[in-house]
Amino acid sequence: MLLNGGQLGGSRVLSRSSVALMASDHLGDRIEMSLTPGELLLGVQGYTFGLSFAVREEQGIAGVPGSKGEFTWGGYAGTYFWIDPSERLVVVYMSQAPGPTRAYYRKLIRQLVYAAIID
Repeated sequence: MLLNGGQLGGSRVLSRSSVALMASDHLGDRIEMSLTPGELLLGVQGYTFGLSFAVREEQGIAGVPGSKGEFTWGGYAGTYFWIDPSERLVVVYMSQAPGPTRAYYRKLIRQLVYAAIID
């Protein structure tokens, strides 16, 4: 539904503008954070907060494969998802890897998924 701009099975669940608002930067440079969302999830910079998601700010800053505007979030024990509208991609990664290893595996699964894309 989020990848399709708020539509699910041909029915509108959320407006396109609501999805765009959710996946937009809501911090800007007004709020200083000790850890950015990317550092919390992946151990990298380049992400900000939207509404309910971490949102990728730029193409290259994060140092992991992905696209500007993708949105993502994860759970405590290692679960993780991301939606990349530019690639028409949704990934849900289910894992039980609490502690510092969860960022390692999240980055690894991202690398494997993007490496498997054939244009």
